[in-house]
Amino acid sequence: MRVIAGKARRTALVAPDGQNTRPTSDRAKEGLFNILAPEIRAARFLDMFCGSGAIGIEALSRGAAESVFVDNSFLAIHAVRKNLSKTKLSDSKAEIFETTAEDAIARLAAQNRRFDIIFLDPPYDSYNSESLRQIIDKLRKILAEDGVIIAETEAADLPEATQTRTYGRTKFLFINATRAQQFPIPK
Repeated sequence: MRVIAGKARRTALVAPDGQNTRPTSDRAKEGLFNILAPEIRAARFLDMFCGSGAIGIEALSRGAAESVFVDNSFLAIHAVRKNLSKTKLSDSKAEIFETTAEDAIARLAAQNRRFDIIFLDPPYDSYNSESLRQIIDKLRKILAEDGVIIAETEAADLPEATQTRTYGRTKFLFINATRAQQFPIPK
């Protein structure tokens, strides 16, 4: 697992100890960021259920204005801190919340924060289509007016998804028609 492009290109990243994290493959991550390339520079990025933080770090490396990392696992947050340090991206552009998704959303909403891109990678075995739909509804409170929510999933499908891209077992669901219409998603 490594940073694909940008300031921290080729930096190896560490995964949290244990078996609870499944890092996004380099191939899937590269495909995702090829889609997001026109939108990532200066974006406010939220990496929900961040695990190692690889997605939010990739966003920072490619020029995102900020990246907020959320996970309720101490091991995950420890890995995020190590990875931010290794990539030298731990300056004021990165913020970490060691808490549940629901608590982080409430705190960010109370601060009137909005994000251009929200990446959501919940544990595959903990979130089915219905629970994924519920968390996405909560995330809309902190989504910028023309923002996009991207959910990484293995099997779930959502009618709200305006675009879907698959890389092996990884599926990205793009939610928010307005934003999806602003940039073409390559086949």
